[in-house]
Amino acid sequence: MRRREFILALGGAAAWPLMLWPLVAHAQERVRRVGIFVGATAAGDAEGQARVDAFRQAMELLGWTTGRNLQIESRWGMADPANVRKYAAELVASAPDVILSSGTLSLGQLLQETRTVPIVFVNVADPVGAGFVNSLSRPGGNATGFMQFEYSLSAKWLELLKQVAPSVTRAAVLRDAALTSGTGQFAVIQSVASSVGVEVSPVNVHDAGEMERAVAAFARSPNGGLVVTSSALVVRHRELIVALAARHKLPAVYYRRLFVDHGGLVSYGYDLLDQFRRAATYVDRILKGEKPADLTVQAPTKYDVVINLKAAKALGLEIPPTVLARADEVIE
Repeated sequence: MRRREFILALGGAAAWPLMLWPLVAHAQERVRRVGIFVGATAAGDAEGQARVDAFRQAMELLGWTTGRNLQIESRWGMADPANVRKYAAELVASAPDVILSSGTLSLGQLLQETRTVPIVFVNVADPVGAGFVNSLSRPGGNATGFMQFEYSLSAKWLELLKQVAPSVTRAAVLRDAALTSGTGQFAVIQSVASSVGVEVSPVNVHDAGEMERAVAAFARSPNGGLVVTSSALVVRHRELIVALAARHKLPAVYYRRLFVDHGGLVSYGYDLLDQFRRAATYVDRILKGEKPADLTVQAPTKYDVVINLKAAKALGLEIPPTVLARADEVIE
Protein backbone atom coordinates (compact mmCIF):
# COMPACT_ATOMS: atom_id res chain seq x y z
CA MET A 1 0.00 0.00 0.00
CA ARG A 2 1.25 3.44 -0.85
CA ARG A 3 2.12 5.76 2.04
CA ARG A 4 -0.71 8.25 1.23
CA GLU A 5 -3.35 5.50 1.07
CA PHE A 6 -2.09 4.04 4.35
CA ILE A 7 -2.41 7.39 6.18
CA LEU A 8 -5.93 7.97 4.81
CA ALA A 9 -7.01 4.49 5.85
CA LEU A 10 -5.53 4.97 9.32
CA GLY A 11 -7.29 8.33 9.68
CA GLY A 12 -10.61 6.80 8.64
CA ALA A 13 -10.23 3.98 11.16
CA ALA A 14 -9.50 6.48 13.92
CA ALA A 15 -12.63 8.43 13.04
CA TRP A 16 -14.96 5.43 13.41
CA PRO A 17 -15.16 5.56 17.25
CA LEU A 18 -16.08 9.25 17.03
CA MET A 19 -18.78 8.51 14.46
CA LEU A 20 -20.19 5.68 16.56
CA TRP A 21 -20.14 7.60 19.86
CA PRO A 22 -23.62 9.21 19.48
CA LEU A 23 -25.09 5.79 18.70
CA VAL A 24 -23.37 4.21 21.70
CA ALA A 25 -24.48 7.03 23.99
CA HIS A 26 -28.02 6.72 22.62
CA ALA A 27 -28.02 2.97 23.27
CA GLN A 28 -26.77 3.47 26.82
CA GLU A 29 -29.38 6.11 27.78
CA ARG A 30 -31.38 4.96 30.78
CA VAL A 31 -34.98 3.99 30.06
CA ARG A 32 -37.44 5.19 32.71
CA ARG A 33 -40.72 3.36 33.29
CA VAL A 34 -44.06 5.12 33.77
CA GLY A 35 -47.25 3.27 34.64
CA ILE A 36 -50.63 4.77 33.71
CA PHE A 37 -53.78 3.70 35.53
CA VAL A 38 -57.15 4.95 34.26
CA GLY A 39 -59.74 3.69 36.70
CA ALA A 40 -63.07 4.64 35.11
CA THR A 41 -62.73 3.60 31.47
CA ALA A 42 -61.84 0.57 29.33
CA ALA A 43 -58.81 0.06 27.12
CA GLY A 44 -60.81 0.63 23.93
CA ASP A 45 -62.35 3.90 25.13
CA ALA A 46 -61.50 6.62 22.60
CA GLU A 47 -61.73 9.47 25.12
CA GLY A 48 -59.51 7.66 27.60
CA GLN A 49 -56.93 6.92 24.91
CA ALA A 50 -56.98 10.57 23.82
CA ARG A 51 -56.02 11.60 27.36
CA VAL A 52 -53.15 9.09 27.46
CA ASP A 53 -51.98 10.36 24.06
CA ALA A 54 -52.06 13.95 25.36
CA PHE A 55 -49.83 12.92 28.26
CA ARG A 56 -47.44 11.09 25.93
CA GLN A 57 -47.18 14.09 23.62
CA ALA A 58 -46.51 16.42 26.55
CA MET A 59 -43.76 14.07 27.74
CA GLU A 60 -42.16 14.19 24.29
CA LEU A 61 -42.04 17.98 24.47
CA LEU A 62 -40.12 17.56 27.73
CA GLY A 63 -37.58 15.26 26.08
CA TRP A 64 -39.04 11.82 26.86
CA THR A 65 -39.55 9.54 23.89
CA THR A 66 -41.18 6.13 24.04
CA GLY A 67 -38.69 3.46 22.99
CA ARG A 68 -35.65 5.64 23.61
CA ASN A 69 -35.65 6.83 27.24
CA LEU A 70 -39.27 6.13 28.22
CA GLN A 71 -41.42 3.04 28.56
CA ILE A 72 -45.15 3.39 29.30
CA GLU A 73 -47.37 0.60 30.62
CA SER A 74 -51.12 1.18 30.95
CA ARG A 75 -53.97 -0.43 32.89
CA TRP A 76 -57.71 0.31 32.61
CA GLY A 77 -60.10 -0.30 35.50
CA MET A 78 -63.50 0.15 33.76
CA ALA A 79 -64.90 1.59 37.05
CA ASP A 80 -65.14 -1.96 38.36
CA PRO A 81 -63.74 -2.35 41.91
CA ALA A 82 -62.50 -5.90 41.22
CA ASN A 83 -60.65 -4.78 38.09
CA VAL A 84 -59.24 -1.75 39.89
CA ARG A 85 -57.85 -3.91 42.70
CA LYS A 86 -56.35 -6.42 40.25
CA TYR A 87 -54.72 -3.92 37.92
CA ALA A 88 -53.47 -1.63 40.68
CA ALA A 89 -51.61 -4.59 42.19
CA GLU A 90 -50.23 -5.57 38.77
CA LEU A 91 -49.01 -2.08 38.01
CA VAL A 92 -47.27 -1.63 41.36
CA ALA A 93 -45.68 -5.10 41.06
CA SER A 94 -44.15 -4.07 37.72
CA ALA A 95 -42.01 -1.57 39.69
CA PRO A 96 -42.43 1.62 37.63
CA ASP A 97 -40.45 4.76 38.39
CA VAL A 98 -43.66 6.82 38.52
CA ILE A 99 -47.39 6.06 38.18
CA LEU A 100 -49.88 8.44 36.57
CA SER A 101 -53.31 7.75 38.07
CA SER A 102 -56.68 9.06 36.86
CA GLY A 103 -59.66 9.10 39.20
CA THR A 104 -60.40 8.72 42.89
CA LEU A 105 -61.09 4.98 42.69
CA SER A 106 -57.77 4.12 41.07
CA LEU A 107 -55.72 6.42 43.32
CA GLY A 108 -57.28 4.99 46.48
CA GLN A 109 -56.41 1.46 45.44
CA LEU A 110 -52.88 2.35 44.35
CA LEU A 111 -52.20 3.92 47.75
CA GLN A 112 -53.30 0.69 49.40
CA GLU A 113 -50.72 -1.12 47.29
CA THR A 114 -47.78 1.24 47.77
CA ARG A 115 -46.60 4.14 49.89
CA THR A 116 -43.21 4.32 48.18
CA VAL A 117 -43.75 4.41 44.39
CA PRO A 118 -44.28 8.07 43.35
CA ILE A 119 -47.81 8.74 42.04
CA VAL A 120 -49.05 11.74 40.07
CA PHE A 121 -52.84 11.91 40.02
CA VAL A 122 -55.40 13.72 37.90
CA ASN A 123 -59.19 13.83 38.02
CA VAL A 124 -59.50 13.52 41.83
CA ALA A 125 -62.26 15.52 43.54
CA ASP A 126 -61.11 15.77 47.17
CA PRO A 127 -57.56 14.47 47.76
CA VAL A 128 -57.37 15.90 51.29
CA GLY A 129 -60.80 14.71 52.44
CA ALA A 130 -60.12 11.24 51.02
CA GLY A 131 -56.84 11.05 52.95
CA PHE A 132 -54.65 10.84 49.85
CA VAL A 133 -52.52 13.88 50.82
CA ASN A 134 -51.91 15.78 54.05
CA SER A 135 -52.64 19.16 52.49
CA LEU A 136 -52.76 20.75 49.06
CA SER A 137 -49.64 22.83 49.69
CA ARG A 138 -47.59 20.01 51.29
CA PRO A 139 -48.89 16.60 50.17
CA GLY A 140 -46.41 14.85 52.45
CA GLY A 141 -46.56 11.32 51.02
CA ASN A 142 -45.89 9.56 47.73
CA ALA A 143 -48.78 11.18 45.81
CA THR A 144 -49.48 14.61 44.37
CA GLY A 145 -51.17 15.97 41.29
CA PHE A 146 -54.17 17.81 39.94
CA MET A 147 -57.59 17.97 41.58
CA GLN A 148 -60.87 18.23 39.64
CA PHE A 149 -62.19 21.41 41.25
CA GLU A 150 -62.86 23.10 44.54
CA TYR A 151 -66.20 22.21 46.12
CA SER A 152 -67.49 25.73 45.59
CA LEU A 153 -67.80 24.91 41.87
CA SER A 154 -70.63 22.48 42.71
CA ALA A 155 -72.94 25.41 43.52
CA LYS A 156 -72.60 26.70 39.98
CA TRP A 157 -74.12 23.50 38.55
CA LEU A 158 -77.43 24.19 40.29
CA GLU A 159 -77.28 27.87 39.33
CA LEU A 160 -76.65 26.89 35.70
CA LEU A 161 -79.56 24.44 35.76
CA LYS A 162 -81.89 27.23 36.90
CA GLN A 163 -80.56 29.54 34.17
CA VAL A 164 -81.08 27.08 31.30
CA ALA A 165 -84.42 25.80 32.66
CA PRO A 166 -86.08 28.54 34.77
CA SER A 167 -89.16 26.39 35.42
CA VAL A 168 -87.14 23.88 37.45
CA THR A 169 -88.05 23.97 41.15
CA ARG A 170 -86.81 20.48 42.08
CA ALA A 171 -83.47 18.82 41.36
CA ALA A 172 -82.28 15.27 41.90
CA VAL A 173 -78.53 15.26 42.62
CA LEU A 174 -76.82 12.10 41.41
CA ARG A 175 -73.84 11.33 43.65
CA ASP A 176 -71.72 8.47 45.02
CA ALA A 177 -72.45 8.57 48.76
CA ALA A 178 -69.52 6.21 49.46
CA LEU A 179 -67.05 8.97 48.55
CA THR A 180 -66.23 12.00 50.68
CA SER A 181 -66.45 14.01 47.48
CA GLY A 182 -70.00 12.75 46.87
CA THR A 183 -71.07 14.02 50.29
CA GLY A 184 -69.11 17.25 49.91
CA GLN A 185 -70.49 18.15 46.50
CA PHE A 186 -74.08 17.54 47.62
CA ALA A 187 -73.55 19.66 50.75
CA VAL A 188 -72.45 22.65 48.67
CA ILE A 189 -75.34 22.23 46.24
CA GLN A 190 -77.77 21.99 49.16
CA SER A 191 -76.34 25.15 50.74
CA VAL A 192 -77.34 27.30 47.74
CA ALA A 193 -80.60 25.53 46.88
CA SER A 194 -82.92 27.96 48.69
CA SER A 195 -81.23 31.02 47.21
CA VAL A 196 -81.93 29.81 43.64
CA GLY A 197 -85.40 28.51 44.48
CA VAL A 198 -84.76 24.82 43.92
CA GLU A 199 -85.41 21.95 46.31
CA VAL A 200 -82.70 19.28 46.05
CA SER A 201 -82.68 15.59 46.93
CA PRO A 202 -79.83 13.05 46.61
CA VAL A 203 -79.93 9.99 44.36
CA ASN A 204 -77.24 7.37 44.93
CA VAL A 205 -75.54 5.88 41.86
CA HIS A 206 -74.12 2.72 43.42
CA ASP A 207 -76.60 0.44 41.64
CA ALA A 208 -77.89 1.11 38.13
CA GLY A 209 -81.32 -0.41 38.79
CA GLU A 210 -81.78 1.54 42.01
CA MET A 211 -80.76 4.76 40.27
CA GLU A 212 -83.15 4.12 37.39
CA ARG A 213 -86.06 3.55 39.77
CA ALA A 214 -85.20 6.65 41.82
CA VAL A 215 -85.03 8.93 38.77
CA ALA A 216 -88.31 7.52 37.43
CA ALA A 217 -90.02 8.17 40.79
CA PHE A 218 -88.57 11.69 40.94
CA ALA A 219 -89.80 12.47 37.43
CA ARG A 220 -93.45 11.73 38.31
CA SER A 221 -93.74 15.21 39.80
CA PRO A 222 -93.37 18.29 37.54
CA ASN A 223 -90.66 20.93 37.23
CA GLY A 224 -87.77 18.57 37.89
CA GLY A 225 -84.15 18.59 36.77
CA LEU A 226 -80.89 16.72 37.38
CA VAL A 227 -77.45 17.67 38.63
CA VAL A 228 -74.82 14.98 38.01
CA THR A 229 -71.81 15.22 40.33
CA SER A 230 -68.36 13.73 39.97
CA SER A 231 -67.56 10.03 40.52
CA ALA A 232 -66.24 7.01 38.65
CA LEU A 233 -69.67 5.39 38.92
CA VAL A 234 -71.46 8.16 37.05
CA VAL A 235 -68.84 7.85 34.30
CA ARG A 236 -69.48 4.13 34.19
CA HIS A 237 -73.25 4.74 33.92
CA ARG A 238 -73.00 7.82 31.69
CA GLU A 239 -75.06 6.41 28.82
CA LEU A 240 -77.83 5.30 31.18
CA ILE A 241 -77.86 8.68 32.97
CA VAL A 242 -78.12 10.65 29.72
CA ALA A 243 -80.83 8.28 28.51
CA LEU A 244 -82.81 8.68 31.76
CA ALA A 245 -82.67 12.47 31.49
CA ALA A 246 -83.96 12.31 27.91
CA ARG A 247 -86.63 9.69 28.65
CA HIS A 248 -88.11 11.61 31.57
CA LYS A 249 -87.66 15.06 29.97
CA LEU A 250 -85.39 16.25 32.76
CA PRO A 251 -82.97 19.14 32.04
CA ALA A 252 -79.57 18.08 33.39
CA VAL A 253 -76.27 19.74 34.21
CA TYR A 254 -73.16 17.56 34.27
CA TYR A 255 -69.79 18.08 35.90
CA ARG A 256 -67.81 17.45 32.68
CA ARG A 257 -68.31 17.54 28.92
CA LEU A 258 -68.07 13.76 28.48
CA PHE A 259 -71.82 13.55 29.15
CA VAL A 260 -72.68 16.30 26.67
CA ASP A 261 -70.69 14.47 24.02
CA HIS A 262 -73.00 11.51 24.69
CA GLY A 263 -76.16 13.60 24.25
CA GLY A 264 -76.49 15.44 27.58
CA LEU A 265 -77.76 19.01 27.81
CA VAL A 266 -75.01 21.12 29.40
CA SER A 267 -71.79 20.73 31.35
CA TYR A 268 -69.59 23.02 33.38
CA GLY A 269 -66.28 21.62 34.48
CA TYR A 270 -62.57 21.15 34.16
CA ASP A 271 -60.61 20.21 31.05
CA LEU A 272 -59.32 16.68 31.67
CA LEU A 273 -57.07 16.66 28.60
CA ASP A 274 -55.35 19.72 30.05
CA GLN A 275 -54.83 17.90 33.36
CA PHE A 276 -53.08 14.99 31.58
CA ARG A 277 -50.82 17.45 29.78
CA ARG A 278 -49.98 19.26 33.02
CA ALA A 279 -49.36 15.95 34.78
CA ALA A 280 -46.44 15.37 32.41
CA THR A 281 -44.60 18.28 34.04
CA TYR A 282 -44.84 16.61 37.46
CA VAL A 283 -43.82 13.20 36.11
CA ASP A 284 -40.83 14.86 34.45
CA ARG A 285 -39.81 16.59 37.68
CA ILE A 286 -40.09 13.37 39.69
CA LEU A 287 -38.04 11.43 37.12
CA LYS A 288 -35.40 14.14 37.53
CA GLY A 289 -35.26 13.71 41.30
CA GLU A 290 -38.01 15.75 42.95
CA LYS A 291 -40.39 14.15 45.46
CA PRO A 292 -44.22 14.11 45.33
CA ALA A 293 -44.30 15.20 48.99
CA ASP A 294 -42.85 18.57 47.96
CA LEU A 295 -45.00 19.25 44.88
CA THR A 296 -48.17 21.27 45.52
CA VAL A 297 -51.52 19.77 44.54
CA GLN A 298 -52.91 22.06 41.85
CA ALA A 299 -56.45 23.08 40.92
CA PRO A 300 -57.56 23.36 37.28
CA THR A 301 -56.69 26.51 35.39
CA LYS A 302 -59.32 25.95 32.70
CA TYR A 303 -63.08 25.38 33.02
CA ASP A 304 -65.50 24.98 30.11
CA VAL A 305 -69.23 25.41 29.56
CA VAL A 306 -70.48 23.10 26.80
CA ILE A 307 -74.09 23.21 25.55
CA ASN A 308 -75.90 20.68 23.35
CA LEU A 309 -78.60 22.53 21.37
CA LYS A 310 -80.02 19.29 19.99
CA ALA A 311 -80.70 18.08 23.55
CA ALA A 312 -82.20 21.49 24.41
CA LYS A 313 -84.58 21.29 21.44
CA ALA A 314 -85.70 17.78 22.45
CA LEU A 315 -86.55 19.16 25.91
CA GLY A 316 -88.36 22.18 24.46
CA LEU A 317 -85.84 24.57 25.98
CA GLU A 318 -84.67 27.88 24.57
CA ILE A 319 -81.19 28.49 25.94
CA PRO A 320 -80.94 32.15 27.07
CA PRO A 321 -78.55 34.31 25.02
CA THR A 322 -76.62 35.20 28.19
CA VAL A 323 -75.85 31.51 28.76
CA LEU A 324 -74.96 30.92 25.11
CA ALA A 325 -72.57 33.87 25.28
CA ARG A 326 -70.74 32.19 28.19
CA ALA A 327 -70.40 28.85 26.40
CA ASP A 328 -66.96 27.71 25.34
CA GLU A 329 -68.54 25.29 22.87
CA VAL A 330 -72.04 24.88 21.46
CA ILE A 331 -72.90 21.52 19.88
CA GLU A 332 -75.44 22.01 17.10
